[in-house]
This record gives sequence, C-alpha cells and structure tokens, in this order.
Amino acid sequence: MMKDLFSLEGRVALVTGGSRGIGKMIARGFLEQGAKVYITARKAPACDQTAEELLAYGTCVSLPHDVSTVDGCKALTADFLSHENTLDILVNNAGAAWGEPFADYSESGWDKVMDLNVKSLFFLTQALHDALKKTSTADKPGKVINIASVDGIRINPWETYSYQASKAAVIHLTRRMAARLIDDNICVSGIAPGAFASEMNKAAKDHAEGVSKIVPAKRIGRDTDMAGTAVFLASRAGDYVVGDTLAVDGGVAYSSIGQTWG
Repeated sequence: MMKDLFSLEGRVALVTGGSRGIGKMIARGFLEQGAKVYITARKAPACDQTAEELLAYGTCVSLPHDVSTVDGCKALTADFLSHENTLDILVNNAGAAWGEPFADYSESGWDKVMDLNVKSLFFLTQALHDALKKTSTADKPGKVINIASVDGIRINPWETYSYQASKAAVIHLTRRMAARLIDDNICVSGIAPGAFASEMNKAAKDHAEGVSKIVPAKRIGRDTDMAGTAVFLASRAGDYVVGDTLAVDGGVAYSSIGQTWG
C-alpha cells in the first residue's frame, strides 16, 4: 500500500504560473511521480522553454495564456479541453505582487494583484469544475491546490498591502471552496510558501544567507520542499486533507519566537 501512496501515474495536472519559480518546482515534482503535466504562463516563449526543459522528466505540455481575467481563464479552459476530457489536479499558482508606500498605493496595483491572486483562482476552478468532477470519486478524489503565502498568515515588513491581503483571502477562500467541492469528491487544499528563491521572492533569491538567519530552520526552501508538499496533497497520501493550507516555510509562521521586553 505504501509503495504507491505518492504515485501520480495516470493523472493529468494543470499548473498555472508553471514556467518558473514555485510553479516549475511543482510541475517537475508531478512529472517525476508519473503525472502528465500542462503548464501555463502569460509569456509564451518562457512557457514553451520550460515545458521543453521539463520533458526530461515526463510528458509536459505548454499552454500559454493570461489568466488574469475571467475571459483568460475561459480561454485556457477551452485550450486544455481540446487536449484532455478530464483533469485530476489543478494547481492555482499564478500570482503577482505590488509594493508602494501607503500614501501612494495605487488602485491599478491593488487590482492587478487581487484579480490574479484571488479572482482568477476562483473563476479558473469554476471553469474547470466539470473536467475535475468527471472522474472524481470518494476513493480517488480530484485535487485543487491553491498557492497562498506565509504573508497571508503573518505580516511582513514590506508595504505590499494588496499582496498580503490577497494571500489571506486565498487561505480563507480555500476553506470555502473545499466545503463546496468535497460534495463532488474534489479535495481543495492550499500551500503557504515561505522563503523560496524565485522572481517573486527576490530577497530569498539574491540574499539567501541573510534571509536564512530569520528562518527557524536556518535555510531557505529547496525545490524538493515545495515539490514534496505538492505531491503529498495531489496524491493518495493527501486524500484526507480538505480545506487546510500547509505552511511550508521552515517555521516562520508558526514557530518564530517573538521579541521580549528589556
């Protein structure tokens, strides 16, 4: 029983924002466990290049789309359904950040982040709902994995107001979606990454040694930390995880000891 617990053989996955960073880590992990993986990203050349690179680990298909709008979500869904009739695993990873001082924080920056990080996550899942539930059963549920952030659990020092609010919203939205979609034998869960080297987290990318000093585990996240968590949730091993968001952050959110007086 344990031998195949983490296998994704025969499953089809779609990872948004899959051309780099956390999305790419997850896509590779799925491929190495036997899944067929579709990745999507806004920039077609980057998406195509990553898919080509990931072919070394399994079948990876590039579907470049901009999912920042509802129409974009529908276009991606139509494109995906031209290749597959069903979907086993959806990873809502595409995201954006925006930082400005409080007094200058712009509506455009606010809307860009909220639309992609929260609104599109919901409407892409809605668009793919039929494909997800087609083959989902109590014994083999479909999976939706929403990528939140440790910044949705605790605040950071930067003035990234809409980003931090959006990731807190993702965590709560994950719970609400899970309550509905479990009726269709679809398990919705989330991951809240901490410091992983990526274009989104340039502090971890460019200053890993300094960032590591404030992480209880004394290091930034590795690709395998993210891939392993996603594989757990996507596979039979995670079939009983419904609505929870796992902090994968080396202890920052839940194991950091606050400062003392004096």
